[in-house]
Amino acid sequence: MKISIVTLFPEMFGGPLTTSIVGRAVKSGRVEIEFVQIRDFALDDRGTVDAPPFGGGAGMVLQAGPLVSAVDSVANASSGSSKPHVILMSAQGRPLTHRRAAEISQMEAITLVCGHYEGVDERFIELRVDEEISIGDFVMTGGEIPAMALTDAVVRLIPGVLGDAGSSEHDSFARGTESLLEGPVYTRPARFQGLNVPEVLLSGDHAKVEAWRRRQALRRTEERRPDLLRGWPPED
Repeated sequence: MKISIVTLFPEMFGGPLTTSIVGRAVKSGRVEIEFVQIRDFALDDRGTVDAPPFGGGAGMVLQAGPLVSAVDSVANASSGSSKPHVILMSAQGRPLTHRRAAEISQMEAITLVCGHYEGVDERFIELRVDEEISIGDFVMTGGEIPAMALTDAVVRLIPGVLGDAGSSEHDSFARGTESLLEGPVYTRPARFQGLNVPEVLLSGDHAKVEAWRRRQALRRTEERRPDLLRGWPPED
């Protein structure tokens, strides 16, 4: 997969996308990440890419012209069979879900556009954006951190990126509307500061372990995200 990130601040991505699982995916060649500086497509020599909103109001708005040119530069350089799927990171977008991340992970190329300031000119959205995605019901100073979150969520689901192919199967939200939150997990030592690992996990009885994990997942989901249990069938 090729991921192109259109941003005013490419320097923000150095750590998160060059280390851990995403960094290894890039080094292995399974993922290619490039950054496109919006100011390279400014309409004047000063690098201006924003202007006050028509009708008045606070803040500045990213202009459609530089954004369209930046996205088009990615599409024109694409060697794939189809143009990259363009995603605008926006607080007004649909919430990112595990299911949508899995769908995006199957794509050949995506372009993530990081909005900033008061927003982006609506005409850019109408002309070039395929979908808008939000990472939560809150507003951030720009789309860079949301783009990092989306990249991480997508890359780990690309086949071969995780060492164990089954590592993501039991993630919280991995089954969409049928998901439960993942229950507690433990590792060595078996006793730590007076707290013991549940005996069932040391029993070697896989059927009992799976039954325990399901009960814990249901309990945790009921406590923390009861909305996920709407319509959930009763436990056998």
